[in-house]
Amino acid sequence: QLVESGGGLVQTGGSLRLACVVSGFTLDDYAIGWFRQAPGKERIFVGGISWDGNGPNYADSLSGRFEISRDNNKETLVLQMNNLKPEDTAVYYCAGRTGRTPSPQTYDYRYWGQGTQVTVSS
Repeated sequence: QLVESGGGLVQTGGSLRLACVVSGFTLDDYAIGWFRQAPGKERIFVGGISWDGNGPNYADSLSGRFEISRDNNKETLVLQMNNLKPEDTAVYYCAGRTGRTPSPQTYDYRYWGQGTQVTVSS
């Protein structure tokens, strides 16, 4: 099970820190991806991190505004989002896959959180 938290309403240029807490499986064995889904649009890849914390990768469009980290001892993943824009408004999900590296494809993930809403006002 994965549970996201930290979403909310923020003004343009603000920051939010999303957390994803894992239970029921060992985080060490999983790569984690973050996705987001805006109303009426497909769920898309934001970024991901490998099982050992190496090489977080991100969607090109984020231009360095987002940062992913993980603490396996605390079974927690973090998505730090800075300089937020209205187009970042979406429900944000974390997901786990048994492969050692993250994937940009939703179908590669076995476990999904329930999502947390992020709204950026202009």
